[in-house]
Amino acid sequence: MVEYIPVLIFLLVAALIPVALLSVGRLLRPAQKNQVKGEAYECGVPSSGDARARYPIRFYIVAVLFVVFDVETIFLFPWAVKYRHLGMTGFVTMLVFLGVLLVGYAYAWRKKALEWV
Repeated sequence: MVEYIPVLIFLLVAALIPVALLSVGRLLRPAQKNQVKGEAYECGVPSSGDARARYPIRFYIVAVLFVVFDVETIFLFPWAVKYRHLGMTGFVTMLVFLGVLLVGYAYAWRKKALEWV
């Protein structure tokens, strides 16, 4: 059980530091509430309309497509770093990967999923 004492000390310190810092912050900060502080802030422009406005489904489709293609292109960086080490097999594999990516992009374009405006 002696081996667990450092772990317990670590957990105790990890729990006490946030509590202590939040307590000190509460004591030191000014606590003057007013209506302006409670309003939503949107880039210095007064907010207009409801915050729960509905968006068309095409907006979400474009967002998902962006995330998918963005994550897919992240795989290009490690490949580019190890390009010389991978040789022709790595080159062909990346061509297949880019081909699949291009087919997915063409499919989304043909289905007009990218035209949400």
